[in-house]
Amino acid sequence: MRYEYLEHTADIKFQAFGKTMKEAFSNSAYAMMNVIFEEKVREKIIKKIKINGIDEKSLLYNFLEEILFLLNTEFFLLSRIKKIEIKSKELTAELTGDNSKEYKLGLDIKAVTYNDMFIKKEKDKFTIQVVIDI
Repeated sequence: MRYEYLEHTADIKFQAFGKTMKEAFSNSAYAMMNVIFEEKVREKIIKKIKINGIDEKSLLYNFLEEILFLLNTEFFLLSRIKKIEIKSKELTAELTGDNSKEYKLGLDIKAVTYNDMFIKKEKDKFTIQVVIDI
């Protein structure tokens, strides 16, 4: 299982999993995007992003916010994360997707929040929890 949605009173809460932090970050992005659009998105556009943060949590927050920013400003709907690298306080990624105007989108995400956010490393997996404001 890549991610699961949890009970939350007003917003959307999910946990994403991965064998590595990179995989868990990617699955967090997929969980967030699945709230917006549940079908397969064509891979017509490539975007390269570079994100900085003061720690892992801020890096995750900034990564998810950048994906939302691309959707809201450039109409870029994420399909797949082709490559992702996390080094200290920097993340670089190559994303593929399509123009969101060609799809009927579901819920509108207002923002990613720090509320209840965590990144946990257990024996052989990472667990990330995020709450998004809808």
